[in-house]
Amino acid sequence: MTQHHRLNSSPLVVLLQQWTREASERAARPVPAVKPPDVAEQLSQWLGTVDAVQLSRALHAIETLPSQAGSAQRLPMVLNMTALAGLVAKVRADLEGQLTTRPAAPKPLRARADNTPVELLDPMVETEFATHAPRYLDQQKQMELRLQPLRAQVRQAIAQGTPKLRQVAALDAVMEHMLAPREQRLWALLPAHLERRLAHRHRQHQHRLTAQGLTDEPARWRQAGGWLWAFERDMQALLTAELQTRMEPITGLLEAAQNDTTGQQE
Repeated sequence: MTQHHRLNSSPLVVLLQQWTREASERAARPVPAVKPPDVAEQLSQWLGTVDAVQLSRALHAIETLPSQAGSAQRLPMVLNMTALAGLVAKVRADLEGQLTTRPAAPKPLRARADNTPVELLDPMVETEFATHAPRYLDQQKQMELRLQPLRAQVRQAIAQGTPKLRQVAALDAVMEHMLAPREQRLWALLPAHLERRLAHRHRQHQHRLTAQGLTDEPARWRQAGGWLWAFERDMQALLTAELQTRMEPITGLLEAAQNDTTGQQE
């Protein structure tokens, strides 16, 4: 399977392409027929010439690991795959639980002790992305805080295994170091996609009201079927896709260890 095909099939890329397509199809004004950018192609252009040379050197060094380990007569440890898989599953479950937590209802600006009417938030604040951005950025931060040390822990664990697994661990360390800056730029772009999605949902809502001659009722925005309810589901879908993408190197390490263990038992 080619790298381009793998990226095209990534849930994150598929979701972003779907949003781009829907926004183009429902644009208020016709736009020139221009082929939309291929998200997968853009994301696949991560390794330049210098990176390729560095990677080649790293791979050559990694290839010597088995012989070095053999000369030192290092015996591989028996990996506790149950504990390792359980650790990864727990972190994933914790993060997924955070992603699916429903946002708290907007609170009044202040409560008054004298029982006078409470000043309520302007519902139009909900149409501004600045209201929703901090929650997305916080979730991204939580992913980074949990997954970065988890990846290092899994890599350190499998590096205690067979020479083949030591190679896998060494390669993962190189790839993480090389791709981390590009990955950070990618994660930083996702809130902008979500901001456009918020505007798209709001435009859809306004067009429906105009077409049906209805009066807007902000109290219904977050109810099932409301435009803000739909946007919350969009945010959850994007966070879930991002989490899955961030988890891929970790699950790859785990699968390599499981396959290596299974191969030794056969």
